[in-house]
Amino acid sequence: MDLDIAPIGDRTFPELADHWPVFMGEDPNGPLYYRHYRRLWPEFSLVAVDRDTGLAVAKAHSVPIAFDGDLAAGLPEDGWDWVMRTAAHDRLGGVTPTVVSALEILVRPDLRGTGLSGRMLAAMRDNTAKLGFTDLVAPVRPSGKAAQITKSIDVYASERRPDGLPVDPWLRVHVRAGGTIVNVAHHSMVIAGTLEAWRTWTGLPFDVSGAVAVPEALVPVHCDVEQDHAVYIEPNVWVHHRL
Repeated sequence: MDLDIAPIGDRTFPELADHWPVFMGEDPNGPLYYRHYRRLWPEFSLVAVDRDTGLAVAKAHSVPIAFDGDLAAGLPEDGWDWVMRTAAHDRLGGVTPTVVSALEILVRPDLRGTGLSGRMLAAMRDNTAKLGFTDLVAPVRPSGKAAQITKSIDVYASERRPDGLPVDPWLRVHVRAGGTIVNVAHHSMVIAGTLEAWRTWTGLPFDVSGAVAVPEALVPVHCDVEQDHAVYIEPNVWVHHRL
């Protein structure tokens, strides 16, 4: 496929909208970035457009943040949420960023499995280097974990194929591109809501207290009928790309 990959700018691409599970859009930290990225960090978001059709096929979001720790020693447990808050606080405080964190790479569903995710990751790596940074980190959402929802994330993230690459396909793309798995972010995203909210987001009854397996969730959602409340705590896996 012949692609143009460039900063997303002010353009909108409806063909890339609404491809995540509804509940994934309910993380309260998300708006800190997604409501403002076109104005505050436009050069860190890329879109790939098919030259033949003029339609967008994938996008990649990242954001600069300040981190003064040792990347190899581990990154924060609150992964994706931490990146969102840190980027906003750094911008408000005038703090100079030191690394770039990936936030999302989305490939149009009809084109998944065609290698586009790897091309977008390569473009993000190149863009990060072009903007003067030597380190790209990513709180990776391991895509295969949803099929093993009850397995420990620590066990899943450490599993390898006979060739030594991760069992998880999205972690495998990162490692093949030169990334190193650093540590698990056990509460990378926290999404809470009333039971009625969760029914709306998922179409499930949420009428019994306990663990609820929600399609496309990486771990069960914790439901408490008495408190009229359910919480999803998603783990991610930190990967470091030294550019």
